[in-house]
Amino acid sequence: MGPLAGVRIVEFGGIGPGPMCAMLLADLGADIIRIDRPVPGGLGTPRPDRYNLLNRSRRSVILDLKRPEGIDAALRLIERADALVEGFRPGTMERLGIGPQACLERNARLVYGRMTGWGQDGPLAMVAGHDLNYISLSGVLHSIGRKGGAPTPPLVLTGDYGGGALYLALGVLSGVIAARESGKGQVVDAAMVDGSASLMTSYYGQYACGLHHDERGTNVTDGGVYYWDVYQCADDCYVSIAPIEPKFRAVLIEKLGLADLDPPLDAMTHDEARDTLRAVFRKKTRDEWCAQMAGADACFAPVLSLGEAPLHPHNRARGTFIKVDGIVQPAPAPRFTGTPTALPTAPESPGASTAIALAQWGFDEAEIARLGADGVFGPAFAAGASAAR
Repeated sequence: MGPLAGVRIVEFGGIGPGPMCAMLLADLGADIIRIDRPVPGGLGTPRPDRYNLLNRSRRSVILDLKRPEGIDAALRLIERADALVEGFRPGTMERLGIGPQACLERNARLVYGRMTGWGQDGPLAMVAGHDLNYISLSGVLHSIGRKGGAPTPPLVLTGDYGGGALYLALGVLSGVIAARESGKGQVVDAAMVDGSASLMTSYYGQYACGLHHDERGTNVTDGGVYYWDVYQCADDCYVSIAPIEPKFRAVLIEKLGLADLDPPLDAMTHDEARDTLRAVFRKKTRDEWCAQMAGADACFAPVLSLGEAPLHPHNRARGTFIKVDGIVQPAPAPRFTGTPTALPTAPESPGASTAIALAQWGFDEAEIARLGADGVFGPAFAAGASAAR
């Protein structure tokens, strides 16, 4: 199901933006086989595989890419694929023997998607880094934070996921469309520094004409104005307001009971207006303010936690969140009227579908058994294959 049904992709397991990209494509119906390594890698505290939600909706096989048989198996999968997604440091895939040249020789229509922080070339291409470093170089991090304060790390949304995963997904799909027209594949070089810079396009335009200032917290959408900010309520919960347009601001002011305020909020400095609103919002709880603002064009919303967001009536009505294998998580997005997406499947443990996935991609039963017994699928599979014999 989904608009990408019939598109086949080989993913080389990794962390962050690569899995996020593959999840987005799998959510939309692509048939993706993920190649995991015999010895798991990753960052941070280990967690049960069912909670690694970026790995949902696709099958995992283990291939030992340090062995020629593993590389050959990977190339055979790549021959049957429309696209490939990898997120290793530049040169890693080439050293393994599965770089773009080797793969395109086996499959001329292949779209070879590469995800890195700095890109495949440039002075920093081979230097280690993470999301925060990439958005530092693109101007994103400098632009986020309160006036007079340090830059505020914005999770990994603008580098790994926004500037990385989304741009790689766009690049892969664009390449697949082009290959279907021309019969020729190509390499997609997706760099998080490039993608995060692209996300800042509007701000660079505003900066060039003097409408956006380099100083943090002095602009409209960075908290520099009183009407684009968050306010604490009587119960210590928060609400957000964003009525940039005067007509919406008038609605907010009326709903707050400040229509007759003298001087009016817009005649005050932003600091004075912000202090006024802080005092007003502290008089009621968040739920009381939500009830008072219900249905009004005040550009108002409660600030919800991860536990609260799935329970909000709007999100429930939209089905924005779903439960898979007992775990609440965001549903696939966007939505399609003619090719609706299927419910995601739970993340698999590495190698859980090795035999069945390889069979569905053209390997015969005897070949799978031989490769397994020889340890190409990892020691656990080999032990099971030997016991079965």
